[in-house]
Amino acid sequence: MFSKYVSIGDRVELQSVSRGGEDTGSPAGRVYTSVVQDILSEDSIEIRMPIEKSKLILLPVDGEFDMIFYGASGMYQCLARVTDRYKSNNVFLLQMELTTNLQRYQRREFYRLRCALEMHTRLLEESEIQAMESLEPYTLEKSLPLKQSVAVDISGGGIRFLTTEYYEPGSFLYCCYHLNNGGEHKKYEIVCKVLSTVEVEKHPGTYEHRVQYYDMDPDTREEIIKYIFEEERKNRLKKKFSKE
Repeated sequence: MFSKYVSIGDRVELQSVSRGGEDTGSPAGRVYTSVVQDILSEDSIEIRMPIEKSKLILLPVDGEFDMIFYGASGMYQCLARVTDRYKSNNVFLLQMELTTNLQRYQRREFYRLRCALEMHTRLLEESEIQAMESLEPYTLEKSLPLKQSVAVDISGGGIRFLTTEYYEPGSFLYCCYHLNNGGEHKKYEIVCKVLSTVEVEKHPGTYEHRVQYYDMDPDTREEIIKYIFEEERKNRLKKKFSKE
């Protein structure tokens, strides 16, 4: 049943599970990214050891994690325990025992803030995509030409934006924009996956793209959510005073 929904090479996210205050050896709520290396049985798999900033993350043996699999047929979730960690063919691996049944995962819905935010986009280079999907350390190329775009709404899960460039659904983009968050004008450089692309009916040659953040750092996501709620609070206050 497991192999029906999850395949070798699928991306997986792991989040530490704490039970009764027990120390798991991993920061609570921290999300790690990996890929499925092998399916050993219906309740045991191998995944690559997560890497952050060019360093291996040694998740503890017996540590329990909430796992989300990004398969071809959708997203699935289960709990799993690290039973072993080792190196094979120069790849550092974790062996995971699945402790609950696989179930379809419903992604958290994020509030979307309407805006008119200047941003810049480009397609990722093939080398960037390969490094990203294999979890190898990589840096985004900053000198490549960018296409001017306008974000028309933003959320903690993704962006909807307009541009004269057509991006194929399923492609990966480099997206760059600035937010004034907590009095700090900060630049955000984010990898996104295109979910849909439609030509704007009354503006031929202009395309509306919906994109989803890909492998975003949880701290960055929370910063964006904080910005959105602060802007929404300001908007509510403006409406309130305009009625008085």
